Parts: sequence; C-alpha cells; structure tokens
Amino acid sequence: MEYMYENFTIPPDQSFTVRSELLELKRYTTLKCHVNFEIALIENCMGKRFIGDHIEPFKGAELVLMGSYLPHCWQYYTTVESTLQPQCIVIHFFPDFIGKDWLEKPEVKKIKELLTNAAKGISFSGETIQRARPILNQMLFETGISRIALMLQLLDLLAKSAQAKILSSPNFNIVESSNEANKINKVFDYIFKNFKEEMSLADVAAILPMSTAAFCRFFKAKTNRTLVDFVKEVRIGHAAKLLLEGGHNVTEACYESGYNNISNFNKQFKKLKGISPRDFIKQHAG
Repeated sequence: MEYMYENFTIPPDQSFTVRSELLELKRYTTLKCHVNFEIALIENCMGKRFIGDHIEPFKGAELVLMGSYLPHCWQYYTTVESTLQPQCIVIHFFPDFIGKDWLEKPEVKKIKELLTNAAKGISFSGETIQRARPILNQMLFETGISRIALMLQLLDLLAKSAQAKILSSPNFNIVESSNEANKINKVFDYIFKNFKEEMSLADVAAILPMSTAAFCRFFKAKTNRTLVDFVKEVRIGHAAKLLLEGGHNVTEACYESGYNNISNFNKQFKKLKGISPRDFIKQHAG
C-alpha cells in the first residue's frame, strides 16, 4: 500500500466539518492520514478495515473514531443490502474545536480520555451505532450552536460507550497533539516515501533541521518511540498488507518492505505481530 497525506480546510465560520457521501465499491490501496481527528459512520458495506497496524474484516454499519496522523483505509467489497447505496458520514475536527481549555473541565474527563485513546483508533458497535446514527444525520442539517450541541452529545455518547474497541496496538500512537504538526508531517512524509531504502538518523534529522540528539528527543516525545522502532512498524505494516492482498509471498514481501535479510524479516515480523509471516497468512486466509 501507498501512503498519502490529506489536507482538510475547516471554513472560518465553522468549528468542524460534517459531510455525507456515497461510497465506491473498491479495494482502495492507499493509506491516508491527516492532522484532523475523524469520526466516520459507514453504512451498508462489507470489506476490510486498515487502521494503524490493525487489519480486520467488517460488515454492515461501521462507526470509527481516529486521532491525528493515524493511517487508515477501507476496502469496500460489496453491499449488505443490494437495493441500498453504500454511504458514509464523516466529521473532521480538532479536540479544541470549542476552545483551548474545555477539555480540562471535570465534566468532560471521559471525553478527554476518549480523544486520547483515539490516537490508536476506536470502533463502536451495537447500541452505540444505533444511538449515534440519528445524531450524525441531524448534524448534516443543523448549523450554529445546535450543531455544536449535537457534536458534544455525540462525543459524550462515544465516551460512555460500553461497545468500544481499541484498534491499533499500544505502540502505534503517532501524535496526540497538532502543536508540531508541520515538523512531524515533514518527517512522516519522508519516512513513508523512503521506508524501503536505508535511512540514517542524520538524514531524517536534517529534514527539520535538528541535531540528531534534539531530533531523538522531539521524535520520542511526539511518537512515544524511537525512529528505528517507527520505521520498523511502517515496514512490517506494509509487509502485512502485501501478504493480505495475496499478490506477494513472504520473500517478496520482505524485500518490498525494505528488508534484505529474510531471517531478520521473519524475526521482526514475529516480534511485532506475534506470529510468523507464514502463520499470519494462514490466520487471515479467506
């Protein structure tokens, strides 16, 4: 899969955006990410979900919350009800959409926790989707304070949900704040474009530019891991997607992901995924 950054502009007369669109039944192969938080309600589809290092089939209604810079992609195979159109409602927002300090209020402690966990992606099911659907549909037609009230109602619902599931692994926690968005965006862009090649710490640090020591502190603070670990996760995530798509064997996935030693590739894959590449294929077969 390829990686692509998206830039969404929030109009000056709005604090967040909400839109509805029809979906194309297609096996998309580009992982997208952006600085905005995203809430997506997908309806009447069957396919596969890719979020961070999480990969899983889905069917029917799909409600997901994602934080900043979390790579994601949906592959839409078919509809559940052939007479209905596949569609989605998408919200793009920033945590401070109604002010810098509102998340420090004691009444919104649960929402603050929700938005922190969004860095790894969260899916919701069952009653939560049933209750969220009318809120999202109403938001499409409301403006002003009424729309903000609905957004707060939605976040409160998600924060209190008993049907929430963290998607990506605990280590895959890229950025929870947009304060250094431009800097980290440059670094991610370079890594995602060059992860198949050898890259040194000095090469990446020079992008900002920073000394290697300053860059290590900066990157660790923003991603909660080292550059080496992050590149490893990107490479193994790419390899896993190649294996799932079925067009590459283990050796091909190894070399297409930036590794030049099959033994080291197998070792790193098992370390991150918990199983060998061959067992990973068997586990996800069909």
